[in-house]
Amino acid sequence: MMKQTETLELESRGLKDLPRVAKEIAEFAQDQTVWLFEGHMGAGKTTLIKEICDLYGVVDLVNSPTFSIVNEYASADDTFYHFDFYRLREEEEALDIGFEEYVSSGHLCLIEWPSKIPSFIPDEYLLIEIEAIDESRRQIKVSKIQD
Repeated sequence: MMKQTETLELESRGLKDLPRVAKEIAEFAQDQTVWLFEGHMGAGKTTLIKEICDLYGVVDLVNSPTFSIVNEYASADDTFYHFDFYRLREEEEALDIGFEEYVSSGHLCLIEWPSKIPSFIPDEYLLIEIEAIDESRRQIKVSKIQD
């Protein structure tokens, strides 16, 4: 059973709001290292992840790992993992890329389409649900989850 411990509600009124949104999410997350991003295609999951990576000083080009499944990024002092499970046909494919090792690494793991791998989601994570209100506005609900 999913246990929600805290929730943060945000609204983004366009790309100019994303630095603020990313900062609020990072402050809310504290030491949580597994962040799950849910939202329809085009809701802005990758765009928000790019902004979060900017906030943390990632120096690599951040883009969706739709075909590679995982991208690794670096900042001056840390490593970040960005997953996109949209193309998975079977959830076990996540094991083939070493998903469990990534998640237990202690590095920030940013996961798009986590609904494709329900058996491999850790007990504690940050759930970021993005809903498109219109072309530029997004409603973002951030929840700390403990199973």
